[in-house]
Amino acid sequence: MKVFSKIYNAIIFTILYAPILMVIVFSFNSSKRTPMKWKGFTFDWYASLFQKEEILNSLWITLQVAIIATIAATIIGTLASIGIHGMNRKLKKAFLTVNQIPMVNPEIVTAVAFMLLFVSLSVAIPILKPGFVPLCIAHVTFCIPYVVLQIMPKLRQMNTHLYEAALDLGCTPVQAFFKVVLPEIMPGILTGALMAFTISLDDFAISYFTSGSTAQTLSVTIYSMVKRPVTPEIYALSALLFGTVMILLLFANIGQIKSLAQKSRRSTNSKLKRSV
Repeated sequence: MKVFSKIYNAIIFTILYAPILMVIVFSFNSSKRTPMKWKGFTFDWYASLFQKEEILNSLWITLQVAIIATIAATIIGTLASIGIHGMNRKLKKAFLTVNQIPMVNPEIVTAVAFMLLFVSLSVAIPILKPGFVPLCIAHVTFCIPYVVLQIMPKLRQMNTHLYEAALDLGCTPVQAFFKVVLPEIMPGILTGALMAFTISLDDFAISYFTSGSTAQTLSVTIYSMVKRPVTPEIYALSALLFGTVMILLLFANIGQIKSLAQKSRRSTNSKLKRSV
């Protein structure tokens, strides 16, 4: 059974990552007209990529939106998670159900809903016309549920008496939050922030319906470019995006491993002190 499980996992991961690896390999192919035929190794498409103003502008807008969405969604999602955690059982269940709706709802439905909302409000509030501001608001909104989903398990794992003990020892509620609660849920916050950044970076449907013509993200720009014959610069761009996400995931996993190691050391030390 173990051999069968390993073969099965190998097949699944091959199916998942073989297309991405092909894109990365052909991003170094010197052939332009027939990119699927290998004609030699080159870095020219990466150099050409950073000379295209349209792609660079879209990349800059994408990074701006992703950073704003990550910061705002992480702050709002953290506060929302703490509020939901403090509710009674029925309210908590109701709010968590509502929180999951944007994640299971078809993205195209959410995108059209955002577009209709911003178009209707833009009559009274001109800043909400399709562009950078509505794009940021939409990204923040659909990133929040993912942050909440990552933080809630950490709040459940936390010892509920730690916060009360900090208050008894003289901390104010704010000090107790920053010194006790926040370090305990920090791995969930970091994971949620990483999820928000990745989802915002990857989004197409919501960006397509809310960006307008003045603030097009990278996904929208790539969509308009692939209507024409695909150029090798698209392969190079895809390879860079994949590499960036992999590096972020690596750092996030290293941070979680260090955090778990520190917690295990503390628990071991406390057990040793008690035994002594």
